[in-house]
Amino acid sequence: MTQLVTKVPVLAPVEAVALAAGFAASFASLSAERDQRRILPRAELDLLSESGLLAITVPAHHGGADLPVATVVEVIRLLSSGDPNIGQIPHSHFVYVNQLRLQGTDAQQRRLFGEVLAGHRFGNAQSEANTRHVRDIRTTLTADGPGRRLLNGRKFYATGALLAHRIPVLAHLGPDGPLHVAWVERHAEGVEVIDDWNALGQRTTASGSVVLRDVSVPDELITPYAVTFDGPQTYGAFAQVLHAAIDAGIARAALGDASAFVRQKSRPYPDAQVERAADDPLVVRAFGELELAVRSAEALLGEAARAIDRANAGLTAESATEASLAVAAARAATTHAALEASGRLFEVAGTRSAAAGSGLDRHWRNARTHTLHDPAAWKVQHLGRWAVDGTPPPNHGQV
Repeated sequence: MTQLVTKVPVLAPVEAVALAAGFAASFASLSAERDQRRILPRAELDLLSESGLLAITVPAHHGGADLPVATVVEVIRLLSSGDPNIGQIPHSHFVYVNQLRLQGTDAQQRRLFGEVLAGHRFGNAQSEANTRHVRDIRTTLTADGPGRRLLNGRKFYATGALLAHRIPVLAHLGPDGPLHVAWVERHAEGVEVIDDWNALGQRTTASGSVVLRDVSVPDELITPYAVTFDGPQTYGAFAQVLHAAIDAGIARAALGDASAFVRQKSRPYPDAQVERAADDPLVVRAFGELELAVRSAEALLGEAARAIDRANAGLTAESATEASLAVAAARAATTHAALEASGRLFEVAGTRSAAAGSGLDRHWRNARTHTLHDPAAWKVQHLGRWAVDGTPPPNHGQV
């Protein structure tokens, strides 16, 4: 295959991680202000696109870096430690690049991977409000003459769509047909993206609504989705491990901000008889417990990413099950660590940390909001069923 001419750098693993670490430090400086004033990170996302970080999963035979899942997870974790809103926005981009990799034809891959290599971003229009559950999809693609279909529906939680170049839309082929993905341009006729996301936390992910009214989609921009789950797959595990990486980033950021606050601003409790709050043995113990929780979550996150890489290298029902179980453990652990670190932050930092101007409350709000994405209790349930009688987790996109 002819190598594509790329417009963004093709990064090695070390380069990708170093770039993400640098961006995280830069993004962190204004994270509290963006949260307080609800400033969408447009310029920051453009920097990510231009850097090549959003192209790191494009296959090598299409001119991409083809980096392992373990590197992608570390990139998302680092970005989320700087600003989890910026960490979450590319989540759908990477998930749908993966969908294209699994189900796209060679022609579709050449076209759409080429866009990613030119710095374009994918959003998502998947979930819907007012349906029975998260996998109940009503949006449809109906015939509109030879080689074209009309796309109609309304989506919510469309993270990344507002700031994307192209929006992958999950829809049924016909009223009752299998689910497919329609790859529509962000500004195509009939596509309306509404910035109506108004949540407790993750306030600048722009996870609002997408309204689709008779959007004309050629067949060459439609890929199958339902068939992804006809056999062993790591598609769901990959999507879930990126969510875990976001929570791990929140946990680490909360712990880091708490320690800085205690060193610089907290007053010691008189009974501790110490000069600094950082020398209070109860505070030090609390930090030790939090560090243990965060380190444990980070370790499980890394193992989950490696389990997916191992499964992808030799995909079987057994390797896919191992990957899903490893990711379930990581999701449960990162949920706990994010909520624990962001909640106990105030316990260790003291009364001054509750001042509105500190911005420290954003960590808990972000953790509480994002960890609701998929219930951690169901991750534990899948782990328990496996431990009791060897029942593998279900084969769908949320495990």
